[in-house]
Parts: sequence; structure tokens; C-alpha cells
Amino acid sequence: MNALYVPAIHLFEESSKQDVDARNQPGHDEGLVEIVGVRKMPGSDIRTGGPIADEPTDVAIAERKVLGSGFRPYERLRVQRAGEGVETRDLLRAGAAVAVLPIDLERGEVVLIRQFRLAAQLANGRGDLVEIVAGHVESNETPREAARRECLEEIGVAPRLLVELFTYLTSPGLTDEEITLFLGVVDASRAALSGDAEREASALLRAPIEAALSALAAGAVRNGPLVTALQWLALNRGRLAEIVHAGTVSR
Repeated sequence: MNALYVPAIHLFEESSKQDVDARNQPGHDEGLVEIVGVRKMPGSDIRTGGPIADEPTDVAIAERKVLGSGFRPYERLRVQRAGEGVETRDLLRAGAAVAVLPIDLERGEVVLIRQFRLAAQLANGRGDLVEIVAGHVESNETPREAARRECLEEIGVAPRLLVELFTYLTSPGLTDEEITLFLGVVDASRAALSGDAEREASALLRAPIEAALSALAAGAVRNGPLVTALQWLALNRGRLAEIVHAGTVSR
């Protein structure tokens, strides 16, 4: 496994000319992390210890305005947090979604989807993306029910087991979309594109797990849920049998 390189970080309270000269001398290793001191800037909150976790906050919505209402509503909100001034934020209100990594443990394969995405084409010229099963949770569904439905719609087979992995925000500076990721155990030989004229996928890809992880390592894929799912798979590949047997992921 390749080591992760972390460049030097220097936090100064006061740096004398001698300190700077010493760091410029031959033999000084810029790969080392050197903490010289910490100066707390006005208004900053530097904490040590305690849990690393998202926290709730007191916020009041002063005004909400719909700027557009296409596939998903785009809103402008004026909000105020406790003890602070009013802020204006524009958000795409996408809401709850699911993504599923379909995996066939007996064959050592994952089932992927090829689909055109205009945003990707505009971003980097590669709009024909490789993805995993994904979609939004309808108002009358649980995430697990949505995951099963999306598998049937997109790859033509329902998982015999769905294991919930974790939930994450895709881009909280832009949207409130929150994706719950599942591992879906499937029979890859039964996967097939839907005959529905409204289907979005252009092709299915049955790929060996090793090939999918190699594509990830090479930077050949950029779809967020796919990259996230493959990173999880790379970290947990050695205990897949245990996870499937338990039907859950221990935390």
C-alpha cells in the first residue's frame, strides 16, 4: 500500500528570523509535520479533544423564496443563527436520496451503469459517466424501499440483501441532498436494462471487483456515489462475507 504524503504544516505564534533560516538549511525534511505554536485569531474557535461530529445549531428561517421550480425547487433563504446577523443562501432542495452498490459475491463482480450527465459534460467534457444505482426517495418510501425500487428500475434485479452503510451530504454548500448508501447483494447474471422507453441508462457494465477498484485508483471515474462506494469497498473488501452474514455494518 502506498504511503499517504502529508506536506509540512507550520503553525506559528511568532517566528523569528532564526527559525525561518533553520527551516531553510539543507537536511530540513519538509515532509515532517512541525507544530511550532498556535495563535488564536480574533473570532476563531480552536478546539482540542472531544468528539469529531456534526452538531445541531439554533437557526431561524426569516424568509424563503422560490427562484425556480424545475426538476427540483431552487430557493433563496434568509436565515439567522443565534447571536449572528442574517445571512442569504441559495439552495437546490433535492432532499433524501439513495445509492446502491450492486455486488455479486459468488462471481466477484459489481454491476455498474453507463449514463449521460450534462453537468459532467459541462464540467470536464466526459459526460458519459459510469455510475451505480441511485435515485431520490419518494414521499411514501423509506430509503430501503427506494433502494430496492431503484435496483429493479435500473438494473432489472432486486437485491436479495440490502446492507445500509452510511449517509452523507453530497454538496451542502449547494444543496440539501443527503444520500444513504447501501450494499446490494445481487445475482449479476440476471441484470438487464429496463425496456422502458423513459430509462436513463444506456448500458450496464458487469465488472470484476478488481477492475472497478483499478478504475478508481486510476482516476478514470468521477461520479460521486460511485467513487464513495468503491472507496468503501476498497477499505472493507476483506470483511464482505462477515458483513453480508451479519446483514449490517458494525460501527
